[in-house]
Amino acid sequence: MEGLGPVDMFATKGAEYLIALVFLVLLAGYWRLLSRPAPAAARATATPRAGASRPGWFELRPGFYFHPGHAWAAPEDGDVVRVGMDDFAHKLLGQPAAIELPPVGSRVRPGEREWAVTVDSRSVGMLSPVEGEVVGVNTEAIESPELVTRDPYGQGWLLEVKVPHAPATFKNLLAGPLARAWMEGTVERLRQMRAPELGIVLPDGGFPVAGFARILAPERWDQVAREFLLSD
Repeated sequence: MEGLGPVDMFATKGAEYLIALVFLVLLAGYWRLLSRPAPAAARATATPRAGASRPGWFELRPGFYFHPGHAWAAPEDGDVVRVGMDDFAHKLLGQPAAIELPPVGSRVRPGEREWAVTVDSRSVGMLSPVEGEVVGVNTEAIESPELVTRDPYGQGWLLEVKVPHAPATFKNLLAGPLARAWMEGTVERLRQMRAPELGIVLPDGGFPVAGFARILAPERWDQVAREFLLSD
């Protein structure tokens, strides 16, 4: 480097080192920025639709207790509980043409076929989630079966049953994390099934449609429904 003295050379080198140091600091800062976890909202947006949709396929309303045959029970007054079909059952069967309920004064037993839903002229039995005496029947649901589809946990309730001891009754049913785990198992079972058409829950994250039993098995949908509702 002709013309530069020792002092000039050190000054030049110092400038080069300073530029290199600034570059490394900026690079380190940029790397930390890239490595920082995404905000919660961004992570939610980036989550694949299939994974995010699975818990929302079938509603499990808080405060309700579920039977593996997809009927529910909810506390009403004292030892009286309301009973109905869960969200899965009504989406499985689709719009019912008729509902047959036991009369007031009759006795129902858990795990027994105590009422029936008619769809496409075929009757599918439903298992009672509780044991006790029927003290009320939802006549509106009998007259307008679409209530069961439109509002299964509200206006679409079916029976009021006086049980021997409500706390003991609810201990035999599923709620909270146990109910969610059970429903997740049902969802996985559906995902493994195949249908001639698009199907209901293919691996790309599709959503179930009302009456999906008829998509799964057009010729024997009632048998498939009984298998899922444990009434076969």
